Amino acid sequence: MLDQPYDQGGFSFSADGRASSSANDPLWHLFEQLIERAFLTGVGVYDSQVYKYLADVLTDFAHVKRLYKVRTLAGRPISEIADMLAEASVGMNATSFNREREVHKHIGDFALFWTGLYPEALPRLQSACRKDQLIDYVAQGKSSYAIAASHNYGAYRDEAQVLRRLSDDFEVCMYGLNIVRREMDRLPHRLKS
Repeated sequence: MLDQPYDQGGFSFSADGRASSSANDPLWHLFEQLIERAFLTGVGVYDSQVYKYLADVLTDFAHVKRLYKVRTLAGRPISEIADMLAEASVGMNATSFNREREVHKHIGDFALFWTGLYPEALPRLQSACRKDQLIDYVAQGKSSYAIAASHNYGAYRDEAQVLRRLSDDFEVCMYGLNIVRREMDRLPHRLKS
């Protein structure tokens, strides 16, 4: 039996796995177009389900509070993968398998976001004064997507296939998002023309 959607301090993880963004959002459409173009022309990969998923992630993370939507049970936002892993463990802090899945999915999204769009931030995120200094963002992103994909029943079944592809092709997606970032950086110059 599926757990009910997990609500945590105003940030809820829905059972259907959709980000809080909407396909009706103009920002979502911009991200989806940039992703599709980058993956088709720069990477040579066509997967509309992955494009839509990544557009959801980028639209969701455009709101910085959603980038840090995983919170401790006490309600404190978590900004490091090392702490998110404790929240994802049913043996430690996770109160249900639904929470385990959703936090691991978020870890995969978080790792892909930073490695794909902002790799220049990784030295700061993994500095010696942070717990994440010991975390390999690529390996952990792949692993967390695989764990989230292992929940492939009921309402999670369709998204589990996408999460499995993100795990298997994490580096390809990371490279595709690197291209998206370059295109995003060029947008202001294109608008002036």
